[in-house]
Amino acid sequence: MQTLLDVILPVFIVIGFGYIGVWRGWLSESGVDGILRYAQSFAVPCLLFYAIANLDLSSAFDAKLLFSFYSGAAICFALGTIGARLFFGRDWEDCVAIGFCCLFSNSVLLGLPISERAYGSDNLSGNYMIIAMHSPFCYGLGITVMEFVRNRGQSSAKLATSVARAMFNNPLVIGIIAGFTVNLSGLMIPTVLDDALSLVVRSALPAALFALGGVLFQYRPEGDMKAIAMVCVIALLAHPAIVWLMGSALSVPTDLFRSGVLTASMAPGFNAYIFANMYGRSKRVAASSVLIATGLSIVTVWVWLSVLG
Repeated sequence: MQTLLDVILPVFIVIGFGYIGVWRGWLSESGVDGILRYAQSFAVPCLLFYAIANLDLSSAFDAKLLFSFYSGAAICFALGTIGARLFFGRDWEDCVAIGFCCLFSNSVLLGLPISERAYGSDNLSGNYMIIAMHSPFCYGLGITVMEFVRNRGQSSAKLATSVARAMFNNPLVIGIIAGFTVNLSGLMIPTVLDDALSLVVRSALPAALFALGGVLFQYRPEGDMKAIAMVCVIALLAHPAIVWLMGSALSVPTDLFRSGVLTASMAPGFNAYIFANMYGRSKRVAASSVLIATGLSIVTVWVWLSVLG
């Protein structure tokens, strides 16, 4: 119970503030959209840039952790995609959008603050390791499969162009690439810029959490409950269970193991809706899955934290 009070509830209370603010009309939907745009298009990319630019790459990357997490994510993507086809008879484009909901866990807006509160800011290297690969891997997989089912029979060159355009227009990917560039080149960030980035970085997670609450109010559940339930089960239970089994089998170090399992246990991120909206497919399932799974994760994350110890 203390873990619930100290670690999980503060994060969801900030989300609740955003939800209530829009619900009560204290903040307009366009206002919360502006906060979200600031967070996702500027503040969070700055956070990722700053974290990766200052990350000790020689000791931070663990192949066993990344294999455990991302093989689990890919399996869940396949389960969601095939499940939507077999159980609900959706067309393949809808199936890929639903599968993406099972693939893209909320590693930044929920995973980072909950992990930080649970294990401290000095034990987030596993989180940053996962986040560094998260958008490139998930968007790369999702966009590639979606473009393949949409453009069956067209040239591989056109497919590669579509994938690359979608990837490199993503601010999160740009922030990650910029961070690696600075890190690997050995460039020093000027003090004045470092101080400015620190100010922006401190605002990233609170702003994003608050905006997430406001956005969730705009996309309240509407039908498709069986498909939404499937997404919740795969995202909240199957993914962390797979990471747990693989991480245990591969003897992933304890701090990285906890980061992997906990990040995998997060609800689908808002990027699941962004992906669905980008292709105009299964938007209702995506939006409602983000909302319902985020609420359910108050309980499921508490359980996983208790299991991790």
